[in-house]
This record gives sequence, structure tokens and C-alpha cells, in this order.
Amino acid sequence: MDHPRELTVEAPRAWDRPVVSVPVFICLSLVGGQLPSFSTAANLYTLGTGGALIWVGLSNRVPPRRPAPRRLPSAALWWLLPVTVFGVLEGATFVLSVGDDFPTFSRLADPMLEDQLVRSAAWFAWLTAFWGLVRR
Repeated sequence: MDHPRELTVEAPRAWDRPVVSVPVFICLSLVGGQLPSFSTAANLYTLGTGGALIWVGLSNRVPPRRPAPRRLPSAALWWLLPVTVFGVLEGATFVLSVGDDFPTFSRLADPMLEDQLVRSAAWFAWLTAFWGLVRR
């Protein structure tokens, strides 16, 4: 009689589970939503939070959910086009704008982000998207 193979799966760390990470992201989002846009405190908070996620992603503390592809498919190159156009337009309007004649996309989004709840929701979306990249 053949014995079935034993499968071993590495259990995720406690802080890596959604039960833990989602409430932490909610708390971080509520703090980030309270900070005024483009303030020094908001910029430092964004850099600190993003830097911590980059550090976690570059360290081997989080096991990837799926292996990285050996080679990007050719269709992935099409994503470079809108990203490049957005980057060029954002950079050009930032450098060339003297007043509000040619506002950046960030300044155009400012009226929507005046509400603290909307800003907190945007923070939560940013954190979860960044966490998805870290886990990949």
C-alpha cells in the first residue's frame, strides 16, 4: 500500500494575515487622512510609510504569494505607454507651471481629497495596492 506524500506548507506569520494587516492599514489610513495635503507632516508620513513597505518588500520577511515571472510578456510593454505619458505630463506641468494655468494631476485631485474620509479611503487604497506589490 502506497503512502500518500506529505505536503508541508509554510504558515504565514501572524502579522502577514489579513486579520492583522487590514486593521493596521485602516489605522494608518485614518492617521494619514487627518494630515493636510502637501504639508510637511503628510509628506514625511507618506515617505515613512512607503519606506517601511519598501523595506519589508526588499527583505525576506514576507514570502511571495506566487513566484516572479522569468520574463515579462510582451503585452506588459503596453503598460509603459500610459505610465510614461502620465509621468511626462505630470513632470512637465510641475516644472513649467507658474500659477494655476497648468495644474498638475495632484492639484486637480485636491478638491476631491479635501474631505478627511475620502483622503483616508485614498490612503487605504494606496496602502493595500502597495502591500499587494510587496507580497508579489
